[in-house]
Amino acid sequence: MRVYLPVCINERASARHPMRSLLLMPTLSRYLSIMEAPDVKEVHVRLQKLGNGQKAQFLKRFFKTGPGQYGEGDIFLGIRVPELRALANEYRHLTHREVPPLLRSPLHEERLFALLVLARTFSKGTEAVRAQIYELYMANTAYINNWDLVDLSAPQIVGAFLADRSKQPLYDFAGSSSLWERRIAVLATFHFIRSGKFSETLKIVKMLLADKEDLIHKAAGWMLREIGKRDLECEEVFLREHCRGMPRTMLRYAIERFPESRRRMYLDGSAANSSARVISA
Repeated sequence: MRVYLPVCINERASARHPMRSLLLMPTLSRYLSIMEAPDVKEVHVRLQKLGNGQKAQFLKRFFKTGPGQYGEGDIFLGIRVPELRALANEYRHLTHREVPPLLRSPLHEERLFALLVLARTFSKGTEAVRAQIYELYMANTAYINNWDLVDLSAPQIVGAFLADRSKQPLYDFAGSSSLWERRIAVLATFHFIRSGKFSETLKIVKMLLADKEDLIHKAAGWMLREIGKRDLECEEVFLREHCRGMPRTMLRYAIERFPESRRRMYLDGSAANSSARVISA
């Protein structure tokens, strides 16, 4: 599948979603000129060949690329994630210094490919390499602008790097006007959750209780559910305090695995007055 890019990608920043449009995306001529490394050019060609027009149309709808939607203007080739993972594994020799042109590509799958390579390189890299990948990531969040891009990279890179460092960058992102930086903030804590550390997630979710975006509600509820898989009482203590005021979608995601009777108690708010621990169904 060959994709013909417009001469100039949408550069209008939305007040509601400042990172939603492909702000700062290169024009076609500049985009092609910066694909200088032979392997990067080869990846570009391989991805074009893997593209599927029918899947691309489905992905455009699935990732809400229409006017006014969160993925407005994004361009899809129509490639499944397993195919991208396989290709990223094949090009695992690519370094973090070679992938920025792909990370800044107008094409969604090229950006995701770059993030998969960066996450893999990070996991096997020295401390110096990890620091460079983290800095590259944090400097390019304008291009990490859909939920799959965030979810497949933030825990592996941002969370892993900050595990034993100050978490202030996450609090800064949680207060960002960018939907995607706020999602990075909460998803990065998945790395901590997997290590049995929940406090940062709870603090960030609390910061996001008044967030207006459905994608933040879903992410926060998901992370609360992940805490509950490991420490149900920890999740419940938080939910009992906040269930009456948190967004409905966030609450539904958080209690998805609860027994039906207990779910109803949270949905009607009566669990806020309860100290009973959840009994598994």
